[in-house]
Amino acid sequence: MDLRDGFFKGTVTGIAQTPDGYLWLGTEFGLLRFDGVRKVQFQLPAGAHLPSNDIRSLLAGRDGRLWIGTFKGLASWKDGKLSGYPELAGQEVLALLQDRQGTVWAGTLARSAGRLCAIQGSSVHCNGEDGSFGLGILSLYEDSGGRLWAGAVSGLWRWMPGPPKLYPIPDPVLEIQGLIEGDNGVLWIAMRGGIRQLVSGKAESYPLPGVAGQVNPYSELRDRNGGLWISTTDRGLLHLHQGRTDQFNQSDGLSSDDVVRLYEDREGNIWAATTNGLDRFHDFAVPTISVKQGLSNAVVRSVLAAGDGSIWLATSDGLNRWNNGQITTYRQLSNGLPAQTLESLFQDDRGRIWVSTLRGVAYFDHDRFTPVNGLTGLMVYSISADESGNLWISDRTQGLLRLFAGNVVERIPWTRLGRSDGATLLPDPLQGGLWIGFYDGGVAYFKGGQVRASYAGADGLGEGNVASLQLDRDSALWAATEGGLSRVKNGRVTTLASKNGLPCDTVNWVIEDDAHSFWLYMSCGLVHIARPELDAWVTDSKRWVQVTVFDSSDGVRIRGQASGYSPQAVKATDGKLWFATFDGVNVIDPRNLHFNKLPPPVHIEQIIADRKTYETSSSQRLPPLIRDVEIDYTALSLVAPEKNRFRIKLEGHDPDWKDVGTERKAFYNDLAPRNYRFRVMASNNSGVWNEAGASFDFSIKPAYYQTAWFETLCALAGLTLLWGLYRYRLHQIAREFNVRMEERLGERTRLARDLHDTLLQGFQGLMLRLQALYDLLPKGEAKDELEQTLNRADQVVAEGRRAVHDLRLSTTVTNDLARAVRAVGDELSSEDSATFEFLVEGETRELHPIIRDEIYRITREGLRNAFSHARARHIEAEITYGEQLFRLRIRDDGDGIAPAVLEDGRLGHYGLPGMRERAAEIGAKLDIWSGVGTGTEIDLSIAGSIAYGKRPGRARLRVFRERAE
Repeated sequence: MDLRDGFFKGTVTGIAQTPDGYLWLGTEFGLLRFDGVRKVQFQLPAGAHLPSNDIRSLLAGRDGRLWIGTFKGLASWKDGKLSGYPELAGQEVLALLQDRQGTVWAGTLARSAGRLCAIQGSSVHCNGEDGSFGLGILSLYEDSGGRLWAGAVSGLWRWMPGPPKLYPIPDPVLEIQGLIEGDNGVLWIAMRGGIRQLVSGKAESYPLPGVAGQVNPYSELRDRNGGLWISTTDRGLLHLHQGRTDQFNQSDGLSSDDVVRLYEDREGNIWAATTNGLDRFHDFAVPTISVKQGLSNAVVRSVLAAGDGSIWLATSDGLNRWNNGQITTYRQLSNGLPAQTLESLFQDDRGRIWVSTLRGVAYFDHDRFTPVNGLTGLMVYSISADESGNLWISDRTQGLLRLFAGNVVERIPWTRLGRSDGATLLPDPLQGGLWIGFYDGGVAYFKGGQVRASYAGADGLGEGNVASLQLDRDSALWAATEGGLSRVKNGRVTTLASKNGLPCDTVNWVIEDDAHSFWLYMSCGLVHIARPELDAWVTDSKRWVQVTVFDSSDGVRIRGQASGYSPQAVKATDGKLWFATFDGVNVIDPRNLHFNKLPPPVHIEQIIADRKTYETSSSQRLPPLIRDVEIDYTALSLVAPEKNRFRIKLEGHDPDWKDVGTERKAFYNDLAPRNYRFRVMASNNSGVWNEAGASFDFSIKPAYYQTAWFETLCALAGLTLLWGLYRYRLHQIAREFNVRMEERLGERTRLARDLHDTLLQGFQGLMLRLQALYDLLPKGEAKDELEQTLNRADQVVAEGRRAVHDLRLSTTVTNDLARAVRAVGDELSSEDSATFEFLVEGETRELHPIIRDEIYRITREGLRNAFSHARARHIEAEITYGEQLFRLRIRDDGDGIAPAVLEDGRLGHYGLPGMRERAAEIGAKLDIWSGVGTGTEIDLSIAGSIAYGKRPGRARLRVFRERAE
């Protein structure tokens, strides 16, 4: 990683990583906190100030305290508190170190005399006021023996243990920039002009292996693997490891050749601060061998693993043979190659290496190349051999060529196979013949001069170019296509693609390792699929497979499509996989993959609510009516921070965890007022999760109309309104019902009057005339008949008068329904052996005349049925005058009513239907329960507002009041 181009101002002069995982960068313009992706300017609490914003050195203490050396003094930061050290005020703090006992040492530079200060807790003790260090101290180091060394302007000091001792430096102008224990166990001193080592108390020059010319080292670092890193002011960065020296400079991508600071973080990343940026170095899972490692050219067109363990690389500038780290190059003029630019490679069963070029084909045997006659102007995509000893060459223009004993014996044009372009070849060791993958799509099985089987997109094969073929241990054919990885077995074709978990679709090649896992080189990276995952997909082709992706952050050189030549990837005899790129060759050891085991520290950095930022060090209570909430979080794995993944959950809002990929911000809108807990977990570049993660509690205040008391008040108001509307509706219904009852009562009165004035008066007049006729008749049979007629007429008139009387007045003499019901019961019980009991509950209320009459008739019919037909021993009636409900119940212990009769009534009898009709007419509810041998119960109920008419006045709250009429 290279950070430059304005990522931060100034030069990084100090680097430290605190235990929380953050990387701190000191610059001449202040202090930055860095998470691998985002930088944040360090903000101090109000009233707190650093001695200077010009940072010169940084140290992360083991207790989590960050020590900050500035141009004008020293400060430290821990738990949100800044501490100052007046003893070092005005001093330029260039070196900081914490020894094994926990003492912090600060080396300073001053115009008069620099100092060496030991800090233990609140105690600060300084030395050097006497000028023993000259202008000051430039570097500090504690060696493996616990000796503290100080590189001062006056010379090299061994400060402890024991009495301090000075080792003078002959030329103090050279300055001691860095100190470290060398590979030979002695102290190495980085000075202008080169590395010196302390031997017998004298600084002697030490030439670095593999480095020519003068080196101006600035600082030194020993990494956890024993490698030594040396920064220089003019030659970039040197890395001494395993007996060799690698050099990285600006031409290799380093931000500058002037490297001023080195630091190793908790994951083993090496950070190099230059005058132009910040660079990160770490071990790649997929290292690259290129020109810097000895290849003749970076463009590798094909790669071949020979049986003797060597690797052959076809480049644009000769054939390279890699053998145990040594590279031999074969070229056209000196070694007899047909051309300098090579294409495809192949090794036959005799161990000969076949090489194709534009100018012909040759094979390497006994340290020399032998050309094949008759083969020129070729573009060979693939070379293979079958079980009969034939060599097959796939050429773009000439078709499929068969060679035997070094001679071309057959040419098969692509048109004969129904194709127009070249192909990749794979021999089938079990069936014999060849599998052919075509660049315009499809695969075919070729044997005996003809195509025996073919598969295309219509059969389920991946669409587009078939760039590579592979046979697995089950003899299944795997084809790398632009549409995914296709499997052909027993005529059945299935394709593994992005819909099944691959990161993309285009597969440039596929290879199987010693563990039978598959490696796919795709347009989005190198993909590893473990064998169990692959077998599970073979069983269920709709299954989602788990894959591991290696990309540029792992060292993989990614390109959109393969070169077209073969092989593109091979497995060496030691199990390592080699694959060609346009920038050298990548090598991966599937058995020893670099794996980052450290779960990343996770932090929630801030919450932004409606553009106002809040700290997350403690829970926050946000104001009401918050519309937009943004929560920033991070994971501090710095190996490949762009590959850190996150899962988030806002408890109180999200039902489950959400996988947000690499996103480091969460956004929420219009959150309801309540308590929330935001949780986040993260994984590093190797997929190791910190499942504990981090959490942050916050709440949103409710507005007044969002409070519980306001909602309760609104609910009560709503219920009161509904109750008022309900009461008003009941009043309307009762009034409408009363109006109908009054109309019925008026109609009855009118009918009674009309019957009296017309029919009865007419009858009466007719009887008077008949009486006159009776008086005129002599005694005899006719007079007797007329007398009987007059008597019958008197009875009819009497019955008519009684009917008119009932219509005009009421069925009962008074408005006391209870008394009327008791009278009916007593009358009927006197004619029957059943006992009768009558109960009244509540204060007797006056009923509406019409309702009273209908209830009376229903009661009379019910009692009459009980006494006449039930054969009951006991009958009881009960009237309840309730405030809200009038209720009448009649019960007997008789024979009961058959279900069919109870439902529809007895044929020709209308007692039960009539009772139901009367109840419906007055708005009452009538229920009748009965069963054979279980008796009968009649229950009639009617709302009090309907039954009683106007109620007596009572002192109570009313939402609506009836107007006085």
